[in-house]
Amino acid sequence: MDHNIFQINQILEKLSKIDYIKPGEIPNIELYMDQVTTFMDSHLAHSKRYADDKILTKTMINNYAKNKLLPPPAKKKYTKDHMFLLIFIYYFKSILSINDIQSLLTPVCDRYFGSKDGVSLEDVYEEVFSMEKEQLDALVQDVKQKFETAGGTFDALPEEEQDPMRMFSFICTLAFDVYVKKQIIESLIDEMAAEKNIQEK
Repeated sequence: MDHNIFQINQILEKLSKIDYIKPGEIPNIELYMDQVTTFMDSHLAHSKRYADDKILTKTMINNYAKNKLLPPPAKKKYTKDHMFLLIFIYYFKSILSINDIQSLLTPVCDRYFGSKDGVSLEDVYEEVFSMEKEQLDALVQDVKQKFETAGGTFDALPEEEQDPMRMFSFICTLAFDVYVKKQIIESLIDEMAAEKNIQEK
């Protein structure tokens, strides 16, 4: 299990370095699409699985606009609010469908995109991501605990089979956690949609 401990420590070290794009890092000027993709690619590079992965492409941005996840740019330029929405989309897209992302973001976008009075989309973004550090610390502890629990499985197997099966057990535990949380998110989105339908009738 020593090799597995080394692996998990490397993963946790990478996890502890995850950071979000702070509002002050986003340019106050409007950006052309090439500038948007370059900015996102450099600021979210830590989350790439492979070095040549693309965080955001022109095709993705066009598809988001076509699917009404993103308001169209004015004169081919994207505002700071566009950038906030693209960051939300980036995090949501790995676990949610386009329809679910649309259901989540449409009311937020309708209310806060381009808002000049009261709460802005930047305020929403900052409030949500301000919880990041606290959540990340709790997540690291949870992953460690799951790893330790998995380390106590498959004791009856021959010694040479224990490590790979314990790693399999650990991955299954993490996958189940993601599955359950995805089910919760989808249920909440469905409830929000049902409430919206009732209000519109």
